[in-house]
Amino acid sequence: MFAWLNAEWPWYVAGPLIGLFVPVLLLLGNKVFGISGNLSHICAAITPVRIAHFRYDWRRAGRWNLLFLLGVVLGGALAAGTGGANGVRLSAAAIKTQQSMGIHDFAGLAPKEIFDWKQLKTTRGISLIIVGGFLVGFGTAYAAGCTSGHAISGLANLDPASLVAVLGFFTGGLLASWFLLPIILGGAHGI
Repeated sequence: MFAWLNAEWPWYVAGPLIGLFVPVLLLLGNKVFGISGNLSHICAAITPVRIAHFRYDWRRAGRWNLLFLLGVVLGGALAAGTGGANGVRLSAAAIKTQQSMGIHDFAGLAPKEIFDWKQLKTTRGISLIIVGGFLVGFGTAYAAGCTSGHAISGLANLDPASLVAVLGFFTGGLLASWFLLPIILGGAHGI
């Protein structure tokens, strides 16, 4: 009955739906789409210490966004539980490049050689997951938003700072993919 939900949607359907989400949020509640603000809302709600940065009415500012985040988590769990997480299709060139870096398990959404609980016990795992996670969090705070907030909402609002942020995201992603990741994984080098 719901097979269409688990099927891969074409870009010309999924893209406009994501793009239309921005004006709908603006029209219905003067809200800006983004995910990273939820970390501040959660910290403001649970931080027992009175840190100036977290002194604001998080209920008024972030209730709708926290519900959206809950929906993202529940939607991901529902997709995984109903077979919607079928893996990612990669090109032959991408598979060959990753195999040269020691990645051989392409069955799930992410390679187990990198994203597995056992990897946290290794130096490589710590550098990829813990240090990488900290850098993503720091970068999000420094850029005053995440990729979805800047790339979807910021660019739609013609915000020059969002254009700079998006160019930085893409540049950093390319540099990390072609130069940093091969060094960390100890395989063949990129360009």
